[in-house]
Amino acid sequence: MTVSVSATAVAALIGLPCGAALAIARFPGRQLLILLANAFLGLPPVVVGLTLYLILSRSGPLGALALLFTPSAMVVAQALLATPIITALTHRAVEEPWHEYGDALRVEGASRPRSIRLMLAIARRSVLTAVLAGFGRTISEVGAVLIVGGNIAGYTRIMTTAIVLKTSEGELGLALGFGLVLIGISIAVSASAFVLWERS
Repeated sequence: MTVSVSATAVAALIGLPCGAALAIARFPGRQLLILLANAFLGLPPVVVGLTLYLILSRSGPLGALALLFTPSAMVVAQALLATPIITALTHRAVEEPWHEYGDALRVEGASRPRSIRLMLAIARRSVLTAVLAGFGRTISEVGAVLIVGGNIAGYTRIMTTAIVLKTSEGELGLALGFGLVLIGISIAVSASAFVLWERS
């Protein structure tokens, strides 16, 4: 749970401003970035895991950091998978209010950072959905975290990798129990986020 929440937070810190900036700003290569953000919605987790494994292994360019088979590597893997989702959905959420309010903000001389903050506030419900979609991706992730985390008991084993392990060991009842707990956590987090948002 900690790994998934941390990864979602990292992805949101990157994806929310980037998605809003793609809706607001006009610059060379913008359409390509929008295309890539949407194309990476279906980024294969095992490919992300393998790429990170090669980068973080001892012979890789970041091997000296000794991050492989640690929770930090798992956070990076999950954040890489969630960031395109949050970016693409935030871009779509901000596009419409920007068309409506963008001219007025430009007339007022609003800076780009201020415009981004205002657009995120206006589209907050859709933005919350984007973040929860990113959380859904992180909490259900198996392939990438299994490769870079190693499924080490008491250290890098998380709910999804425990389900894979118990299934391979033939303990289907326990695997199913873990699955139900995982679904319950996902529903509880989403429901709590919406309730708190409505009350704020």
